[in-house]
Amino acid sequence: ARVPAVSVMNIEGVREGHQSEGLRKYGADFPERHCFTLVFKGKRKNRDLAARGEEDARHWVQGLTKLMGRLQAMSQPEKLDQYPFWIHGVLQRADRNKDNKMSFREVKSMLRMINIDMDDVYAYKLFKECDRSGDERLEKKTGGVCRRLPRRPELEELFGRYSGEDRVLSAEELRDFLRDQGEDASLRQACAVIRTYELNEKARQQDLMMLDGFMMYLLSAAGDILNQEHTKVHQDMSQPLCHYFISSSHNTYLTRNQIGGTSSTEAYVRALMAGCRCVELDCWEGSDGEPIVYHGHTLTSKILFRDVIESIRDYAFKQSPYPVILSLENHCGLEQQATMARHMKAILGDMLLTQPLEGQDPHDLPSPEQLKGKVLVKGKKLPEPWHEPCGVTSLPDPEEEEEEEEEEEEKLQERSSRQGATRARVALTPWWLPPAKDASQVAPELSAVVVYCQAVPFPGLPHALRHPRPCEMSSFSERKARKLIKQAG
Repeated sequence: ARVPAVSVMNIEGVREGHQSEGLRKYGADFPERHCFTLVFKGKRKNRDLAARGEEDARHWVQGLTKLMGRLQAMSQPEKLDQYPFWIHGVLQRADRNKDNKMSFREVKSMLRMINIDMDDVYAYKLFKECDRSGDERLEKKTGGVCRRLPRRPELEELFGRYSGEDRVLSAEELRDFLRDQGEDASLRQACAVIRTYELNEKARQQDLMMLDGFMMYLLSAAGDILNQEHTKVHQDMSQPLCHYFISSSHNTYLTRNQIGGTSSTEAYVRALMAGCRCVELDCWEGSDGEPIVYHGHTLTSKILFRDVIESIRDYAFKQSPYPVILSLENHCGLEQQATMARHMKAILGDMLLTQPLEGQDPHDLPSPEQLKGKVLVKGKKLPEPWHEPCGVTSLPDPEEEEEEEEEEEEKLQERSSRQGATRARVALTPWWLPPAKDASQVAPELSAVVVYCQAVPFPGLPHALRHPRPCEMSSFSERKARKLIKQAG
């Protein structure tokens, strides 16, 4: 079968070897050094490829990496110079029946090719605006839809407000606009903006700015409301860990919806590459003694805990050197908990923090700076030393305890509002699921890898303030958070 063409502009990265979920599962027949994976921007699935030989694979990876680097280094005007050639190629591919006209279906296909996820109603509105003949077919050579895509009516209105009837912005008018935005702008600075972003050479030479140049400036990094210095780490990272907001992910393993979606190790890769520093693993009993990760009691697909840990090892610190927290929601029995601990130790090696940092009070939290390159496990920890004869103890589950407390509150409210009335809550367990293991028991092996993020039931604010324990952490519902703010904020 003919493989559809791919634009280098849509490639986010190239991975060598068996570094994708597909190749790990099905790539055993191909030597690892012959394989590579194209990772696309947006929601498009990865493409796994195998070359005829090791040298071919290396040439492909090096060539694509070089092309991606060149694209990244191109200025906006250089990219615009390439736009007509690029869009012509897209139109050619979208015209499936090669009649040099574009149906609405072909226009939608073209939008997908250029990575635009557009509402069908708005796409059809653009289509009808360009359909001068009214026959639901666009002349391909006009490219009308393509010209309308970059339009920003709100910026056009703003430009008109400052430029006046001549629709040309002078350096003085641009300076006034910059000052109105709260910038300490001078005429010299306005001229520098024009020379950097104006696309029309004649206008640039006369220190004038057209609408396209104005849009280029506002949509550039220089026009961003975010201070560009803040795109890099600019704060003091030597404070205790609890002094920081932590970019966290919930149900990290899911790629689509929460009920019947696909679980994938790729979801962890994307979260970590987006800068996430805390990822969640819902761990359940799997077959053959191997724990699995999925959204329990739903139809979401399942992935191996071991595969998730391998992906975290490979991508934890590519985007940031600061620590990654693995938030374990544990539904496994003791045996598979021990397996989880073994996998984390074997796969993560020195990355995994298993002891308090040397020379530091074990009851104090270290800083992100001290924890660079380390993976921390959040979970329940056994009392030390263990008093149970078999080295196992039962601990209250923070989330279960919270749910029970809230259910009790609801029952009390119900009783007070309806005298004598009671409500029974019935939990229905789907027939296809195995009986749940007693996850309130903690295996010593798993407890041992929990150091600074010990999950405990919330003891209440007065107790927490009197007896601060920085290494303990609690989760509670938004309802409980609102209640705490109201009562003790």
